Amino acid sequence: MTKTNSTFNRRSFLKSGTAVGAAALATPALVSKALASSGEMTLMDWSDYWPEDMLAKFTAETGIKVNYVGIGSNEELINKMKASNGGGADLIGPTNNRSLQWGPLELLQPFDMSRINIDAANPAMAKIGPDAWDFGGAGNTWIPHIWGTEGMAWRVDKFTPKDASGVPSYGEIWSEENAGKTMIRAHSGMLCAGLFMEANGEMDAGSVWAAYESEENMRATWAKITEWCIARKSNLKLIWNDADSQKNGLLNDGVIVGQTWDGPPLALKTAGEPVTYQAPAEGAMAWVDGLAMPKGATNIDEVYELIKFAYDPMNAGVAIDKHGYNSPILTADTHAGANYAKNFAEAYPGDALANLNAWPAEAPWYADIRTEYVNKFQSS
Repeated sequence: MTKTNSTFNRRSFLKSGTAVGAAALATPALVSKALASSGEMTLMDWSDYWPEDMLAKFTAETGIKVNYVGIGSNEELINKMKASNGGGADLIGPTNNRSLQWGPLELLQPFDMSRINIDAANPAMAKIGPDAWDFGGAGNTWIPHIWGTEGMAWRVDKFTPKDASGVPSYGEIWSEENAGKTMIRAHSGMLCAGLFMEANGEMDAGSVWAAYESEENMRATWAKITEWCIARKSNLKLIWNDADSQKNGLLNDGVIVGQTWDGPPLALKTAGEPVTYQAPAEGAMAWVDGLAMPKGATNIDEVYELIKFAYDPMNAGVAIDKHGYNSPILTADTHAGANYAKNFAEAYPGDALANLNAWPAEAPWYADIRTEYVNKFQSS
């Protein structure tokens, strides 16, 4: 896969929805008294996506109780669903690029799209579902919920990017100058180390994306990346697994700079902490997390009520103010506060949005081989 194919186009991904406009969501219909008095459902999604007050408002409006089970990775979600054969949750949150892993598992059921106002979402993101998550023509199993990036966060009182332009580089996480004060997530930190190696001339340009094309390419590229990362592993302070560990690293564990999701550091920034987030020179990694219904889901009406609630622009806007990520719901950003707009502009200055790197679709063989190299790195 070439760099061109893995880069978001600003217009198609970020601007298409707001440019063409869409019908506003209708006011949610009142839930029946029977459902409001007895409804309950289990939501298994990323641990910081549903603020407590958002779920409290949903329950107050519908009477539906949401049992929220937080996850920290796609691997955790897939393993939980495999272990339960698609049971134990009514709605889950897989990332857009994992469709090739979910398809063969046959653990998801198609949505009744007549019950979802998909026109409320950015068309480019809404299109991901029918394009990549309709397995065997049985129907769409995925809708967009949150989008964001993985780039660089730092303590503004303790770190300044080396480049005079103020744009950071993934390489600074591994450098001797910051030794013992940095953090990554293992698999994505290693991939972005590969992007730095390409930019620095230590690996052929395009190697990271070509690794998705074949096992031969994958092993050749990741062997080099793993060797490079192991040689610099002692410079890392922390390997994080979820949103809370990112926040704790920056606030309490002595981390001054690290590779993180955008949400956690921007939530800290909004709260007044000396933390910021920005897309690095090599490009931030972009993803869209969605909503899907496991085949064992039993509280179907409740699922559609929660989706209706989450797809309301006002509810979505209030949520992004809290968690710091971005919403695919059209006009949601207009319901967020001034801090959201300021943080977004500072996180993606200049042509940063045009240079986002989309996470390519991951085949099962790719995920398995990556795990081999990640384990080698972590056990070294």
